Amino acid sequence: MPLKKKKEHITAGYGVGITFKVPYVFFGSVLGREEEQAVLRVLRNAQRTGAGLTMGAEVAEFEKEFASMCGTKYALTCSSCTTAMIIGSQLFDLRPGDEVITTPNTFVATSLSIVKEGARPVYVDINPRTFNIDPSKIEEKIGLKTKAVYVVHYGGQVCDMDPIMEIAEKHNLRVLEDCAHAPGAEYKGRKAGSFGDVGCFSFHSLKNMTTFEGGMMTTNNDQYAEDIKNLRSVNIVDWESQPEYWIPSHFDVRLPRGHWANNYRMTEVQGAFGRVQLRRLKDNNEKRRKFGRYLNKGIENIEGVHGVYEDPNCHHVYHLYTVTIDEDVLGCSRDDFMRVLTKEEGVQGILHYQPSYHLTAFKKLGYYSEHECPEAEKFFYHREFNLPMHPRLTKRDLDIMIKALENTAKKVKR
Repeated sequence: MPLKKKKEHITAGYGVGITFKVPYVFFGSVLGREEEQAVLRVLRNAQRTGAGLTMGAEVAEFEKEFASMCGTKYALTCSSCTTAMIIGSQLFDLRPGDEVITTPNTFVATSLSIVKEGARPVYVDINPRTFNIDPSKIEEKIGLKTKAVYVVHYGGQVCDMDPIMEIAEKHNLRVLEDCAHAPGAEYKGRKAGSFGDVGCFSFHSLKNMTTFEGGMMTTNNDQYAEDIKNLRSVNIVDWESQPEYWIPSHFDVRLPRGHWANNYRMTEVQGAFGRVQLRRLKDNNEKRRKFGRYLNKGIENIEGVHGVYEDPNCHHVYHLYTVTIDEDVLGCSRDDFMRVLTKEEGVQGILHYQPSYHLTAFKKLGYYSEHECPEAEKFFYHREFNLPMHPRLTKRDLDIMIKALENTAKKVKR
């Protein structure tokens, strides 16, 4: 009996059997000759000099340049945003029984970084306009076991950080920013990743900039910066006293904050690639903003269909373009709307994100009610979907999407 073919990655099989006029693609940036040259430069240098291919000069320069972009004292690379948040949870010394305030409207990695340390995510509902955590609902969820707040800048729009930081200071809580969607995004003139104790970025191929896969941590805390260097590199440090480089051995291993580390390092090829991508980031973000606003304008008169709300305090970088619909006005469910949009109009939408506490593994924890966060549930199950959004879209693509939404709204009403 032939083996059943397994999905190779999380996006395999989406839209099988459908030919799309505008597909939802899973590469979010732009590549050119500079990236090719950067990769070749690293490989040729290694061949010529015998230099290592992990955590060298390219990575160090990438870190400096990223810190400069964010306006933080430090930026430190790692292997992904997930591993960045795991390190963040170790920096905050999360232990079994601790609680962390966070949002349910996020990729599972945000909650995963909490539960891996034995702590419990405590979910706070979202603002129905920005889809970010609602600051007005945070304090009611803070208890004696609360140690931190993990915010997520959904879709490329920074959370309302002033009240969040005031609450954190009042209750002596650490703050981690999940900036996976938001490199270059701003709130009141400050960059994402510069508000909390730690910022965590993703360079997955979906994101506004990429290093194939990879991550970055930002901080202004000197001790955190030193601990990050150890925790991303299996806690390796130099011996305190070493008469010769080989005596007693090449390295020692210690436990900063009492947590065992892992290998979360970035390669030199990724570092060189990331430096080029960082130089492209501003222009690519501006393209996304232009496209997002074009879509907003194009669909503003479609009854029951709504584009992206931009908080006037924010510089939105449109990692996602999230459409919301009004089921009552349209007279159909969100799912029926998407079926017409996809199968009849040829535009592919994707949903982000099912509330984390509805995922099987989190249900089994036994902490959460079925309707923990009503706004997040209404958002995911009844209101939202994401249209294709990346800097390679054409005016034709945008016009097709606008017309497809208009046609779908007419069809479902009939």
